[in-house]
Amino acid sequence: MKALKLIGKVLLVILIVIVAALLVVFIYNRVMMSKESDLLEKPLGQMVEVDGHKMCVYTEGKGKYTLVFLSGSGTASPILDFKTLYSKLDGYRIVVIEKFGYGFSDVVDEERSFDTILRQDRMALEKAGISGKAILCPHSMSGVETLLWAQKYPDEVEAIVGLDMALPRSYDEYDHKATERFEKFAALGREAGVIRFFYADSTLPDSLTNEEKELYRAIACKKAVNVNIMYEGRAIPEAVKEIDGQPIPDIPILMFASDGKETGFDKWVQIQKDFAKEHGAELIELDCGHYVHNEKADEISGKIKEFTDLLDAKKE
Repeated sequence: MKALKLIGKVLLVILIVIVAALLVVFIYNRVMMSKESDLLEKPLGQMVEVDGHKMCVYTEGKGKYTLVFLSGSGTASPILDFKTLYSKLDGYRIVVIEKFGYGFSDVVDEERSFDTILRQDRMALEKAGISGKAILCPHSMSGVETLLWAQKYPDEVEAIVGLDMALPRSYDEYDHKATERFEKFAALGREAGVIRFFYADSTLPDSLTNEEKELYRAIACKKAVNVNIMYEGRAIPEAVKEIDGQPIPDIPILMFASDGKETGFDKWVQIQKDFAKEHGAELIELDCGHYVHNEKADEISGKIKEFTDLLDAKKE
């Protein structure tokens, strides 16, 4: 009996310590968010109105080819996330679209089918004055949107550069309910302030300045894992069916694949190989994690330049 009472007291003390620690973290995060609010009032890109809400589109540089970067699911700040790579791509017009729920764009509690996402992204480009063909550069889940884009509007897609992009077969055994449960748990972590510690300087791209890392963290603590990200996950199965229902046009495709270990998907690399073989794409396997554009930016930028040189040669 004494032993049980002792165990009970120990557990009570542990519970009190945990609750106190979470309270401290919550208060600390709220204080920091208040201090960081000024950072979020200065968007890095152009704010355009789409469906009555604000979307952020970042552009820089000039060149024959326009590279449109599309982020993976839940990437808090696409503009900063892709910076390591696009800062090495001189001679191109760089565009980063921040979909609703990402970066400086609004969080919108509305349906997020991939047809809607695609329509909004195309409208954002139009509102930002970006026209003509583009080379789409999707990371992870945006591979789904990119394939739909190529199918529906082939005249707008010059080529595809996949940055460890997700493919239809990646989602054959996708459990969106399990994913959403995890995302809801992560959203609670954001509300509690715990997520701040997942965006420590050491976890962010090395190429960012201290000020940029501070901004990235501020964005993540405000809107990481929000309803837009959850709704996108629900929409994946329907989008995959739509892609499977029509052929993928014959356009140049360059693919960079990670080792697959961070993706959470079985046979990730094999699926990349199968797709590349079926569609005549060039596949470059990289010994690195899922965020290939951060870990292998030098190699990828060099290959992109070779790729566009080949596009030039074929046009001559």
